Amino acid sequence: MNRRNMLYGGTAVVAGLAGAGVAWWKFQPHAVDEKVVAKAPGGTAGSATDAFWSLNFDTPDGKNLSMSSFRGKLLLVNFWATWCPPCVEELPLLDYFYQENRDKNIQIVGLAVDQPSKVRDWLKATPLHFPVGMAGMGGTELSKSLGNLAGSLPFTVVFSATGELLHRKIGQVLPEELALWAKLK
Repeated sequence: MNRRNMLYGGTAVVAGLAGAGVAWWKFQPHAVDEKVVAKAPGGTAGSATDAFWSLNFDTPDGKNLSMSSFRGKLLLVNFWATWCPPCVEELPLLDYFYQENRDKNIQIVGLAVDQPSKVRDWLKATPLHFPVGMAGMGGTELSKSLGNLAGSLPFTVVFSATGELLHRKIGQVLPEELALWAKLK
C-alpha cells in the first residue's frame, strides 16, 4: 500500500512539473515560424516578420489595409473575434489607448479572425478609431506564426518602429502592459 501511494505521488509530481513546464513555455516569447507566414496570403520568402510587413487585408468597408503602411511606428496588432468575450471586452481599452497615444507614433491594428458580416455588425454597434483588417480564419495561422502556438484569442503582438517583433501576449491586455509597451522603441 505504501509503494502504491509513493507511485501515485511520484506520478502526480511529474505531471505537475510537466504541466508547469508547458505553461511556462506557452507564455514565453518564441521564435517566429517563417514557413507559416510565408504561406499566408501576401507572404513572401524570408523572415516571418518581413512576410508580415508585406501582408494586406481588406477592411470591413472593403478598402485595402497594408501592414507596410505602419512601418516607422510602434505597432500593436491585436487578433480578435466577435465571438470571443475577452476580445470584445478589451477592445474599448485598446481604442482608448490608441486615441490617447496616436500622436506619439503609436499605432494599433485589429485583425479580426471572424466572418466579415459579423465584424461589420459589431463595429456598427461599437465603432473603433483604429484600423481593422479582416484576417478571417487565416488569421489563426498568422497568429500561430507570430508565436501564438495554441491559436488562442485575444492575441497581441508589438512591433518596433523598425519592424522588429518585440513582444507577444496571449490573453486580455492590461492597462499596465499598454503603458509599458508605449515606452518601447
